[in-house]
Amino acid sequence: MSDHPLKILIESADHSISAKDFDGLMRFYTDDATLVVKAGMYAKGKDQIRKAFEAISAHFHDTLKVRQGRMEVIEGGDTALVIMETWLDAVDENGIATSTVRRATYVFRQDSSGTWLCAVDNSYGTALLDS
Repeated sequence: MSDHPLKILIESADHSISAKDFDGLMRFYTDDATLVVKAGMYAKGKDQIRKAFEAISAHFHDTLKVRQGRMEVIEGGDTALVIMETWLDAVDENGIATSTVRRATYVFRQDSSGTWLCAVDNSYGTALLDS
């Protein structure tokens, strides 16, 4: 699994989130991508996704660090489903370090040049069904 190009791409995107480089983060998304902000709330398109990440960062007091756990990539043609553990580390308003693990699902599309871009970003994965 460690050799899959999507692992490297996701690591780069996670680094952009952690560094609050939201302009750089947008290069990982399709123009019509959807981000699950929380159950029932979606950001659609790069402008909304960028604003959502700014709000998410502020929610975590600009301390959010994102990292990866286990990952599986299932490809079909020019589409890939990524199922993975996403670790969210932050410091809360009381200065206490927190760490949350989500079982995320992502959908990527590969364009004609071979570049993978995220079309659906769902860090909650199937936990959305519990809402």
